[in-house]
Amino acid sequence: MTSLRKKFTRRDFLGSIGVGATIGVPLVGKAEQVDGPKKPAGISPATLAQDEDYWSKVAANYDRTAGIVNLEHGYWGKMAHPVQNAYVAATRMVNTQNSYYARKNFTADEIKSTRRVAQALGVHDDEIVLTRNATESIHNLIRQYRGLVAGDAILYADIDYPQFKKAMRWLVSSGGARQVELIVPPRANQAQMLALYRDAFDKNPDLKLILLMHVSNQHGLVLPVAAIASEARNRGIDVICDAAQSWGLLDYQVPSLKVDWAGFNLHKWIGSPVGVGALYIRRGSLHKIAPYPGESDLNNSLLQTRVHSGTKNFASILAIPHALDFHQAIGGANKEARLRYLRQLWTNEAESMAHIELLGGLDEASWTGMGSFRLKGKASEKEVNQLQQKLELEFGIFTVVRDGLASGYCVRVTPQVFTTAQDMAQLVKALRRLA
Repeated sequence: MTSLRKKFTRRDFLGSIGVGATIGVPLVGKAEQVDGPKKPAGISPATLAQDEDYWSKVAANYDRTAGIVNLEHGYWGKMAHPVQNAYVAATRMVNTQNSYYARKNFTADEIKSTRRVAQALGVHDDEIVLTRNATESIHNLIRQYRGLVAGDAILYADIDYPQFKKAMRWLVSSGGARQVELIVPPRANQAQMLALYRDAFDKNPDLKLILLMHVSNQHGLVLPVAAIASEARNRGIDVICDAAQSWGLLDYQVPSLKVDWAGFNLHKWIGSPVGVGALYIRRGSLHKIAPYPGESDLNNSLLQTRVHSGTKNFASILAIPHALDFHQAIGGANKEARLRYLRQLWTNEAESMAHIELLGGLDEASWTGMGSFRLKGKASEKEVNQLQQKLELEFGIFTVVRDGLASGYCVRVTPQVFTTAQDMAQLVKALRRLA
């Protein structure tokens, strides 16, 4: 028994998974036969995006969904084999060591994972706290915002995440503020979006807080967050940035957004296990976000008091460095370029289809790898659900219906780095046959 216990000590575990071993845990799939992605030297992201041989090597690190072309990867991201194996090993270790590990060593390991997230986002360690997801992060920012008084106004847009819009409405009902909902055109470019927000600011001089989505979960539209946030700051308006879909879908770091507060997911485009997010609060702005109910921070210096998640999935947090390692091995710019390329393979064709209505960006700066569409003149819940079912049952393509847009429902198409050009060709063929 002594030798068995030694196999699962924290030191042995952390050393082992750092070099890809799994401490006696069977490898999942065929990960032991797969090398991590190695980027060719001297090739631009745009050129690499079309290198099917390279991306097939990346795809070999993932298990493919059986029996269907899955183009709904905006829900959460699949773990690559090295990440999955580290997570399985961490789960075995935590389950074996139990409270002995959690009470004595987990805090130090969580700090290390938090530091990796902060480094990847380009911010200070004390500006990041890990959460279970971006929803928890954004809800805490909205619920605990201290700046509203009666007579203030808040703003959100129809393209915002439905649950966050509900939270903003709750903020209004609980504090006597006035709500403003911005209606975004079904397709827009960066200049139009900036003009739309400026106009809303001009018409509502009592605005105190806005919810600003970086990438719309409905159709992948990119907002010019930095420009809008700078305009808001000049007018004394606070900004909560919803970056739930953007980190890893786009290649950026937080300072480029010019926001004080943001919420992120690691289990979407970064590829961590499900149940890992992050909350960013810029140094100097902590006083505007109250501690979580029941927590205390008299000096406004403890970011951790803004979140109370209870018992966490220890193994998920231990796997964060491995997810970031794999993401960075591919390269953020390379991933963004590949996802844009895969999206272009179907949207460029759909642009010329008279029966298809595309939603999202009007120019490439306003697009991501995510896009949406519907049949022209058919935007009701029933009609779009029928469209999604037709794609799935008749053409073997899985997508998802999105709601919340003022213009109606839509079908979202979201490839991943392991999606092939042939998968997108199958979608294009289906779109043509929908005429």
